[in-house]
Parts: sequence; structure tokens; C-alpha cells
Amino acid sequence: MELPFDGAISSFFETEAPEDIRREILRAEEDDILGKSYPYSERLALKAYEKDLKALQIELAKLQAWARESGARIAILFEGRDAAGKGGTITRFRQYLNPRGARVVALPKPSDIEATQWYFQRYLNHLPAAGEMVFFDRSWYNRGVVEHVFGFCTEQQRADFFRQTPDLERMLVEEGIHLFKFWLNLGRAEQLRRFLEREKDPLKQWKLSWIDVEGLKHWDSYSTAISETLTRSHSNHAPWTVIRSDDKRRARLEAIRHVLSALDYARKDARAVGTCDPLIAAGPEIWHG
Repeated sequence: MELPFDGAISSFFETEAPEDIRREILRAEEDDILGKSYPYSERLALKAYEKDLKALQIELAKLQAWARESGARIAILFEGRDAAGKGGTITRFRQYLNPRGARVVALPKPSDIEATQWYFQRYLNHLPAAGEMVFFDRSWYNRGVVEHVFGFCTEQQRADFFRQTPDLERMLVEEGIHLFKFWLNLGRAEQLRRFLEREKDPLKQWKLSWIDVEGLKHWDSYSTAISETLTRSHSNHAPWTVIRSDDKRRARLEAIRHVLSALDYARKDARAVGTCDPLIAAGPEIWHG
């Protein structure tokens, strides 16, 4: 079977990956959680996951109805390393919502015209109108990490970004937009394992890009940039919620639960929403490189 990028991910695994990472992946069973720092030794059981997910998705339907009736505007940003589970989490949010009021924004690289505009301009065009929920699959935080690591922006542009971001997000919140910022965090071994799975699966190969392949070589640079970004853009009005996503099931549930817990929507069932797990979803203090 032909592999994307001429099997560059397999080649990295065999010849460039740290030995401890290779060993961990080779020894793991399919459902093992990789990495010693994750707070649970086993993945959440499928039956428990499906039960909780259904209850939370019913609450999401109520949330959307409330947003439509009240005119609430909800913007949810999803950031994280490649393969952290952003797209899968967004899919579970939107699975039973009316797509007309629950949009996904996943922007490509800037066009020649966009590259000459104010950096935030193309993102602001996609903010929610009354009654809408908008899910940003990556956002303006590209400048804080990916653009910096690969040299797609200058140091001055990045400095301007960090200076302007807190004021921008404060204005969005003061305007009445409910703003949520999620950083999905996963370990190095788990990321590489997911990349290897994608490389071998013809139905998932589209998820891979040149940036993914090259990014494998820049783990430490990414870690430094992520740590700085979380520190410099975490605020009382627009805080980061870090989601530990080594177990996709727990990550999806906790992201949904966090949004539902934060909003006082009509007909809310607090028992169905449940209590957030601080070991999986909390502030930047639980992020690890």
C-alpha cells in the first residue's frame, strides 16, 4: 500500500524517534494509555462513555435551543498539537445539533490578500451571530505556536500578537460573546502512535500534512512555544482550559461538560451534565510538554 509522504512517519519512527518513545509504542496494547503522567491507567470503558456522551449531547441540544431563543453567541476555540483530537471532539459536540446554527471554522493558510490584512481580520469575519455556536478548529493562536516554530511570522509580528490578543478577547467577551478556549494536550508517544495509525489507514490519510511530518522533529520547540502561549494569553476574562486528551473518550466528555457547566441555559439538567474532572480538564497548570 502506498503511504503518504513516502512513509515519512514510519521512517521517523524507525530511525529518528527517541528510543524510549519507540519502546513504549512497541510494547503497548491497542487500548493502553501511553505515558506515565496520565492520571488514569485505563481508557474509559466504551459503555460508560456512550452513556455519558448521549446524556451530554441531549444537553447540547437544549443549549442550542436556548441560544437560538435568547440570541446568545458562543465561540469555542480548539487548539493543540496535531492528532490531539480537535476534530473528533468538535464532531461529538455537533453530532446532533442543527448545522445551520453550529458552524465549524477551519481556515486554510492566508491568501495573498489576507496576508496583507490585520492578522485577526479573517478570524473575526467568522465570529457567531445571534443564536449561533461556532467551533474554531484552530484559531488565531496559530501565530503563537505553528507560525513561530516554522518561521512563518517574524518575532515582531508574534510580539504584536501577544500584546493585542488579551485586549481583543476582552472586547469579544464585553460584547457578550461566550468565549471558550480549549488546549488539547497529549503525550509524545500517543501523538506518534496516532500518526502511524493515520499513515496506514486510507480513510484517515487526508488528515496528515507536510506540517505534521515536519512537526515530529520539533517536539521541544512546540513545547516551548505552547508553554509561552498559555502563559501569555491566559486571563480572567478569557482563560484557557487544558484538556488532557491521551484518552479521547474522557477528553470529549470533559470538553462538552465544561461548556455546559459554564452556561445557564433553559431546562438544564445538572445531574446529566455532571461534575468536571479536574484531573482531565483544568487550567494551564495541568499542561505538560
